[in-house]
Formats: sequence, C-alpha cells, structure tokens
Amino acid sequence: MCGILQLSDEVLAHNILSRLTPRDVASIGSVCRRIRQLTKNEHVRKMVCQNAWGADVTGVLEHMTKKLAWGRLARELTTLEAVCWKKLTVRGAVEPSRCNFSACAAGNRLVLFGGEGVNMQPMDDTFVLNLDAANPEWRRVSVKSSPPGRWGHTLSCLNGSWLVVFGGCGRQGLLNDVFVLDLDAKQPTWKEVSGGTPPLPRSWHSSCTMEGSKLVVSGGCTDAGVLLSDTYLLDLTNDKPTWREIPTTWAPPSRLGHSLSAYGKTKILMFGGLAKSGHLRLRSGESYTIDLEDERPQWRQLECGAFTGVGSQNAVVPPPRLDHVAVTMPCGRIIIFGGSIAGLHSPSQLFLLDPSEEKPLWRTLNVPGQPPKFAWGHSTCVVGGTRVLVLGGHTGEDWVLNELYELCLASKQDSDA
Repeated sequence: MCGILQLSDEVLAHNILSRLTPRDVASIGSVCRRIRQLTKNEHVRKMVCQNAWGADVTGVLEHMTKKLAWGRLARELTTLEAVCWKKLTVRGAVEPSRCNFSACAAGNRLVLFGGEGVNMQPMDDTFVLNLDAANPEWRRVSVKSSPPGRWGHTLSCLNGSWLVVFGGCGRQGLLNDVFVLDLDAKQPTWKEVSGGTPPLPRSWHSSCTMEGSKLVVSGGCTDAGVLLSDTYLLDLTNDKPTWREIPTTWAPPSRLGHSLSAYGKTKILMFGGLAKSGHLRLRSGESYTIDLEDERPQWRQLECGAFTGVGSQNAVVPPPRLDHVAVTMPCGRIIIFGGSIAGLHSPSQLFLLDPSEEKPLWRTLNVPGQPPKFAWGHSTCVVGGTRVLVLGGHTGEDWVLNELYELCLASKQDSDA
C-alpha cells in the first residue's frame, strides 16, 4: 500500500482505481484518506463504473447522474439500500383490451405490441408510453405497415430505438418471422427481416439482446405442442442479417415460459419455465448459463446455493416458476420475481443472484412499498438500468394498463453522499 501511495494522483486514478469495482474502491477509500479524496472526483467515479459495468451500461445510466452523483449511484446499485416499490397511474388507453401482449423499454418509453383480444383474436397494433412526459399517456403509434397480429411473441429493443418482434401465435398458426421498427423514424414502419434458416415457428419462447444488436431466441412450443430446447442468434448489424443456430453438445431440458438474461457482455442465464421432465411437464427452478464468446459455446447447469446471513432463519431459493420477471442489473446481478408459481409462494418475493460468482448464491430482498399482485415477464420493462416497470396485472380477464408498479433500484434525490 505504501508503494502505491508514492504514485501521482493521475496514475492512481487512471491506472489503478479505474480498474477496480465500485465496492473495492469504497473499501480502500474507507481506510485511506488520500484515495477517499480521489474517489470524490466524478470523472474517476465514472471511470470506475465504466470499467465494472461496461461503456454501454454507463451510457444508459448517464441520465441518472443528473440526479445522483456516480459515487452514490454505484453505492445504491451495489448495496440495493434504496430499492423500493411505487405505484403509478398513467393516462390513455390500450384498446381494444387484450392479454398475452409483449412489452419492452426503448429509452424512457414503454412499448407494447400485439396481444390476444376477444375470442383469441391476434392483435397487430403498437402503443407507446413516454415516461418523460409531464403526464405519461398511452398512445397508439401510427405505423405505415404492421406485422401480422400475434400473441405469445417476444418484443425486444436494440440500440435504444429499434424494436424487434419474433414469433408468436397468429391467425394461421405459429410464426417464425422477424419484424423491425425504428421508433425514432419520421414515419415508423415495421420491416420484415429474413436471412438464413430461421428457427421453427413457435410461441412462449424467450429472447434477450446482447451487445446492442444481437437477438438471442431459445425454446418455446411448436404447433404440435412439442417443447423446444434450441438456441438461435440473429445479428442485426449485418447488411444481410442471418439466423445462426448455436450448436451445443448438451442443452437444458426443452421448455417454454423461461427467462433469458444477458450479463457480462456475452453470457446468458436461463432460469425457470415449464420444462419437460420425462413424460411430464413441470415448473423449473433451475439455472443454466452459456458464454457465446467461447469457441464452442456450451450450456451448463449452475449449482446455486442459498445465502444464510448472520441471524437469518432459513436460506431460501426461488420456487419453480414460469412466465416470471428476470432483470439484469447494471452490475450483472439478476433479480427474479413474479410468474406462475406452484404452491402458496408469494410472487412479490424478490430473489437476487450473481451468476459470475464462483459459487453463486440466491439472496432474498426485502423491499418496502406496494408490490404488484401479479408480475409477468412479457409485460415488464427495464428503463434506464434503474427502473423496473410492471404493467398492471389483471382483474379477472381484463388487464389494467393504466396502473404501473415501479421497482426503483436507485433513489431519485439530487444530493450526494
């Protein structure tokens, strides 16, 4: 330590501190006054976050630093000391009413596409809720053309404004088409993308995005009711995007209603779903991971324990579930909650996992505020890296889309600590 302190402030900041995690920097700062002074510099704090979380994530979080300084934001996202539930009411309407739609966030906008209307009618309209507005209101987007109506599909966002729809159940059966829309275009138009051999038509599959431009699709159910276990990747930065199946020597049991969460740039965590188990289909509580950067990517099961803290009574792992919410935090940890759960377990109980740990442990989070009664993966959006918005829930068969529940991962105060 003494040798390090002989270095100049510039070398300490740029060559050493910027390469540590926010937690490590805080630990060193607590025992060294000089380093504590250095880490009060906002530029140094941002470098620390950028090194730990990547340039893309810190870019998304940039807007939050107008309200919270980088040091406080890093602390709150590390300790989760400020996490809480809030209930919001917004204006406008999504009509006709529907269920089984898919939603995602594009910047500070929530986007909803499709869904299942009355008498299982597939819907083909697009709605946007701008959270930056003084009075957020659902508005139908006037698009030049729409994909065929569908439900049980996925909707993802790439590069901040590009929306991608894949698969689902349409009027003529299951689909395997891809449509892309630039939400910021003067005249938004859904355009079909095709190239290579696409995945089989499916519904209730899972998808996630990686590196801002790649769509990963996994599992789901075919027209014949067969569960799938394949994994496909579509890189939309190419002039001619082409589907590519990820060949693996082993795959998790076939399933639908699971979650895929990207973390660590090129890694994916799969959790839960309704999985094939012999001749049965059972809710799963298992976790699997794959690194697509490997020369030969392979799925492997994560052996996850449960964290037992000082004074805690029981270590708890997430009960098996499907159609749940999985949120990747800026630091790569993943929060699981909601869905369809066997037994009397509460869907509002939050579970936290760091899949990059040598021995991953599930931790439970006790969150103050009013949680939603229901939370489903296809209708939950992550906004700005710090806000998780659950759309409504349902009363009987009707979805209440004017009620939103927000899981705040960081506070919105202006003062620094």
